[in-house]
Amino acid sequence: MSMEGTINLFGEDAYFKKLVGFGIGILLLGIVCFIDDSKGVHPLVKLATQILVAIIAVCSGIRIDDIDIDFINQSSWHDAFYTILTIGWIVGITNAINLIDGLDGLSTGIAIIASISLLIIFALNASPMISIILITALAGALIGFLPFNFNPAKTFIGDVGSNFLGFALSIISILGIAKTYTAIVIIAPLIVLALPVFDTLFAIVRRLVTGKSIKAIIMPDKGHLHHKLISKGYTQRQAVLILYGISATFGMFAIILLDSGIWKALSFALMIVAAMFIGYNSIFKLKEENNELEKEMEEEVESNKVRSDKKV
Repeated sequence: MSMEGTINLFGEDAYFKKLVGFGIGILLLGIVCFIDDSKGVHPLVKLATQILVAIIAVCSGIRIDDIDIDFINQSSWHDAFYTILTIGWIVGITNAINLIDGLDGLSTGIAIIASISLLIIFALNASPMISIILITALAGALIGFLPFNFNPAKTFIGDVGSNFLGFALSIISILGIAKTYTAIVIIAPLIVLALPVFDTLFAIVRRLVTGKSIKAIIMPDKGHLHHKLISKGYTQRQAVLILYGISATFGMFAIILLDSGIWKALSFALMIVAAMFIGYNSIFKLKEENNELEKEMEEEVESNKVRSDKKV
């Protein structure tokens, strides 16, 4: 009987140790985040825990390694570089999903879109079976949970849930690209998670500029993308659905990039931008027409009130 395609738990590329490291990381992160949800902990304690679980994951064998980029010579790159890169990826994605969890169902829905996108990418890339199983299980669990978490939410994920989602996505994405570390395969998970990643990067820059200190980075604010959409007059549901659409667009772009190349991916992106531009203009004109209609109705009501007062 052929063992090809089965999950290797104890061989050279054994996943047993990696899964143990993954599980220990989830447990430690969950305990600290549970305390944060119930009593509150200092942001630096959470950050230290995220770094610790990332180190545990690396020690268990989960790491980005041997990136194959044609125009760059990686032979001189030290193991420490890959270790730091892996820790940075895990901590960054964990925080990105945590920080975007500001509206009902937002982080859950984005994690579902990211999971489905990664599943397709893994299938196209002939990734290890363990990564396909894990990402499918994560997507299935979240799809079942979303109806309870969508606005108006009956159940909230809290810091425990958002940190788990970020940590799980970061680890599974590394496991999924374990066979091929080409530039496109490396960048695909980053594109899939571009929305929370960019939102986090902008938050760091924004807080540094406004707070003028390193400490300001860990201080919460109301400048995230979902806050901007709410301030523009969108409802919570509308804002969440808009961000779902943006996240799905990034996911499709990554899939097309991996499967069909850069030009088809750029063509898809241009089509989406054009559609968004047309849609935005249509919505903007509709809002203007509604505002004018409301103004005319108010003027008519005021005029009728004046006439009624004169008759009296």
